Amino acid sequence: MRQILKIKDKKALVYCFMNEDKNENKKDANRKKTKSWWEPALILFSKLSLWIVIPVLIGVMIGKWLDKAFHTEPWLFLASVGIAFIFSMFRLVKDAEDEYKKIDEEEKKGKKK
Repeated sequence: MRQILKIKDKKALVYCFMNEDKNENKKDANRKKTKSWWEPALILFSKLSLWIVIPVLIGVMIGKWLDKAFHTEPWLFLASVGIAFIFSMFRLVKDAEDEYKKIDEEEKKGKKK
């Protein structure tokens, strides 16, 4: 918020704006230190979603390439997609367990204080 002041001296005017900018920088620094309530959920959602999508897409591309190279349509495609899906599910479960452990540790720390 900028306040309109009647100041005759230009140096005083510059000083007012400099102080105001310093206060805004402090407020921005405080905002950066505190996490929003939705940030951890968004990060977790992104991480888990990528573990579903990326391995399956890679499996699709590799499977199509293998089928064209060896003329075995659709068997190598199905096998590579299946392997990619199983891999993504294992990583998905592992990441979810890690997040549950973090939540449990945070709750235990909160109860001790």
